[in-house]
Amino acid sequence: MIKTRLAPSPTGFMHIGTARTALFNWLYAKHTNGKFCLRIEDTDRNPERYFPEAVDVIYNELKWLGLNWDELEESQYARSSRHIEVANELIKKGCAYYCYLTPEELEVLREQSRKTGLPIKSPYRDSTTPPPSNIKPVIRLKMPTSGVSILNDIVQGEIKVENQLIEDLILVRSDGTPTYNLSVVVDDHDMGINYVIRGADHINNTFKQMQIIKAMGWELPTYGHVPLILGQDGSKMSKRHGATTTEDYRKSGYLPKALFNYLLKLGWSHGDDEIISIEDAIKWFDAHDILKSPAKFDHTKLTALNALYIRNSDDEELLNITLPFIEEKVQHQLSQNEKSLLLKGIPYMKERAKTLLDIANMGIIYIIDETSNFTPTFDEKSIKTLNSDKNKIDEIIKDFEEKDIPWTKEGINDYFKEKANQYDMKMGDLVAPPRVAITFSTISPPLFEAMVIIGKQETIRRLKTYR
Repeated sequence: MIKTRLAPSPTGFMHIGTARTALFNWLYAKHTNGKFCLRIEDTDRNPERYFPEAVDVIYNELKWLGLNWDELEESQYARSSRHIEVANELIKKGCAYYCYLTPEELEVLREQSRKTGLPIKSPYRDSTTPPPSNIKPVIRLKMPTSGVSILNDIVQGEIKVENQLIEDLILVRSDGTPTYNLSVVVDDHDMGINYVIRGADHINNTFKQMQIIKAMGWELPTYGHVPLILGQDGSKMSKRHGATTTEDYRKSGYLPKALFNYLLKLGWSHGDDEIISIEDAIKWFDAHDILKSPAKFDHTKLTALNALYIRNSDDEELLNITLPFIEEKVQHQLSQNEKSLLLKGIPYMKERAKTLLDIANMGIIYIIDETSNFTPTFDEKSIKTLNSDKNKIDEIIKDFEEKDIPWTKEGINDYFKEKANQYDMKMGDLVAPPRVAITFSTISPPLFEAMVIIGKQETIRRLKTYR
């Protein structure tokens, strides 16, 4: 059975690259009827970097994307004794040794290494002299000193490294704590992970970890190192390129299915298919087909894809996932009546929205009345439009109050069409100022439909209040 894993550190956020790695691992496990495992790598307990509450961020972001795990190892740190046990076993096997180099001695060797380009060689590797009694040693792995190590990577292809270029790896620090490279190997083995799919920045670590596995006589997993995600300028994606975490996109109103679809296409493809359902992704995805070339993250393409997913969403489902954004905006929990009004407006809003925030901003127009505490704000363009011809707004108010205008889309359209002919002007120009007073913006869902939904009296109230 295929077992993949995601092993993030609890840093307080989930980078887009980590989310894509999680997606690839999850999909391949589902594709093969295997298991996707989650392990929290919390061995770094530096108080400046370790935040226990950040573990919940990992859980929540994965769940938001729909990437539920089959097995969970909640704390790598809690397994430290098992990692030390393996280090001691390697010493008994003669595959590891105690190294007593002082920081000063180590720096001298480092300087020599920088000059020669060769890794440091500890004098304690094969020493038979008694060790110093006042030095707490580290435990180092005896790396091979000749030959070539070969990594048959399912993404990168065959990669070779001369063994003489690999430094004897520290397994346990002088304070008795295991290092990352030891812990990750032991945990992968104990969890039965047989496919390690991770970022290409781990390739150097893989060559070190392979030696631990071989020394223990364990079976090597299959490795796949996924290229990094780049910004549009070709450099490593960072905050200067815009949003970089799943939380950024979640809070900006992106649908998890849209982000899922977009991340899937960053480094993998299925013919010319652009819109790929989760069901099809599971059916088609194979980790062996991940592309070797780095992918560029394009916010414009993601936003366009998100808009498409919004347009194709079920109205009630879209309302439910938009509610938190709207309620945050109006600072109260919506009543059933307000939800009903919003639901009527969803078909019109989703045709123009790119994000859920767009729907929240537009949705305000359907739910405020004279009892609301909400005070609209108008941008400079809207204010200019409002002030362009208040006399005509006053006349429209009078007509709405005195004339028996059918309060339907067609009836309102006929009224404004006749009024535009009366003034010898384009209907769009005539409607612009009322649009701002009614919807608080020069850009809105279809105006006449909105007027029908909010009702005649609320339409008149807004025209009088915001003219």
